Amino acid sequence: MMRLTRFAWRPPRRRPIPGLDGTATNTDLPVLLPPPAPAPSRVPWPTIEGVPRLVIRAWHVLLVMGVFVLSIGVAYAQALPARLELFDAFITWLPFIMDGFLLNLTISFLAMAIGTTLGVGLGLMQISLLRPLRWLAWSITQFFRNTPWLVLLFSFMLLLPFEIVIGKQIISIPGWIKATFALSLPIMANIAEIVRGAVQSIPSGQWESAESLAFSRRQTLWMIILPQCVKRMIPPWMNWYAILTMATPLCSILEVQEIVKSTREALNAMGDRPELLAPFYSFILVVFFAYCYPIARWTIALERRYAVKI
Repeated sequence: MMRLTRFAWRPPRRRPIPGLDGTATNTDLPVLLPPPAPAPSRVPWPTIEGVPRLVIRAWHVLLVMGVFVLSIGVAYAQALPARLELFDAFITWLPFIMDGFLLNLTISFLAMAIGTTLGVGLGLMQISLLRPLRWLAWSITQFFRNTPWLVLLFSFMLLLPFEIVIGKQIISIPGWIKATFALSLPIMANIAEIVRGAVQSIPSGQWESAESLAFSRRQTLWMIILPQCVKRMIPPWMNWYAILTMATPLCSILEVQEIVKSTREALNAMGDRPELLAPFYSFILVVFFAYCYPIARWTIALERRYAVKI
């Protein structure tokens, strides 16, 4: 007799679809991905692998600084009379310290003005039709962009004379003027790169359209190209001004009477007491932060406003 064998029915195995079932494939063919999930009505709390991520806002920093200053005030209020005398001494020396900060701002303004004026010319030389002029401008730019700022300060202080004799008159050159010219050189080089990059970022159709209208190269540059570059150059220009302002305390090494030098002299006058180092230098930190942070936020806002939309 014929023996019947029972076979269990099994469903057919589904072939994996590359790109949709998570299996590793070696194909490079395009696949149709599933539609994206609808955006939630409320923005969820940002997480990293399921762990909530800490988001630091600007007002968080200001709140921490406010609590820090308030705690210092409470500590001084509860301290001994000797501590109160030190606080009075700080208030006494505060105008002298702020006069030094005004010199920091003066150096930053003048160095930025000189660096911007020279940098615009140097940047335009880099796009010149004359190859020797382009090579010379490129060499100057790269040299001052890659030279430490402190080395430039020392070089100008030692190489430039302290006095200039014109006939019978002797004109002295103060140290802060030398520091201003020294700091303007790296700013000049970086502004030159900003100008060159902004000009080259303009689409070539602008040049071709101006040429079709019989504009000369000078007319095209000054009437069409550079007006479009101004908006693109403002955010990096402001960023470099903030960097320059934060670099001005380097002048204190060369005995320029700016805020750090004034603070050091105030501490020397009060006997170099160790308990005064933290409050005095923390005050310098707060002053620079209060001046540079709004510039940084304004720069970010301008970058978003003038961003090139493609």
